[in-house]
Amino acid sequence: MQSIPVIAIDGPSGSGKGSVAGRVSKALGYHLLDSGVLYRVLGLAARLRNVDLQQDQAVAELARTLDIAFGENGPGSVSLDGKDVSIDIRTSLGSDMASRVGAIPAARAALLERQLMFRQAPGLVADGRDMGTVVFPDAAVKIFLTASVEERAQRRYKQLIAKGIDAILSALLSDLKERDERDRERAVSPLLPATDAEFLDTTEMSEEATVLRVLELVQTGLPNP
Repeated sequence: MQSIPVIAIDGPSGSGKGSVAGRVSKALGYHLLDSGVLYRVLGLAARLRNVDLQQDQAVAELARTLDIAFGENGPGSVSLDGKDVSIDIRTSLGSDMASRVGAIPAARAALLERQLMFRQAPGLVADGRDMGTVVFPDAAVKIFLTASVEERAQRRYKQLIAKGIDAILSALLSDLKERDERDRERAVSPLLPATDAEFLDTTEMSEEATVLRVLELVQTGLPNP
């Protein structure tokens, strides 16, 4: 498993890491891990089942037994207990719940093994908040994507509107600021770039330009076959 290359792309919410990771994995022919989806589904499941987020072990047990499926209803779809929750987990509430369960150490530990299983040949592109620091510290290439909080709120707003989900820009901005603070200050796996990560500010960059730059960094960082 150690010989299978991993491209770790970390960053705050709305930095574009999910879209970029998807395009990079396709370009490379690698598998894709969107770790945020796991936390979003866990947060949604906790809410639907009225699991108290103050009960760490109850949340961890839920994480270990989640019935999650990817792609059953088309590329990019996500199912929980056989029901498509692709839209539900992309709402502002979904983002907030993901951040809350992500701050629970026992929940993070329970989801770690699931994430490690995504490392399969010929390689993996993994995006999240601790891919290069905790989950895959031996990743061949580590990239930390970021952008101003105002730009990230604008991007999230456009994404939600495009999917037919109502959104208020000022509320999204406030939510992002709160989530950034919570993610940076949590005791376990705080949102920090790995010491050997390439830092990439995408505030003034298009998605296309960001993908091309990431592919350049990958080409430079991957060992020769």
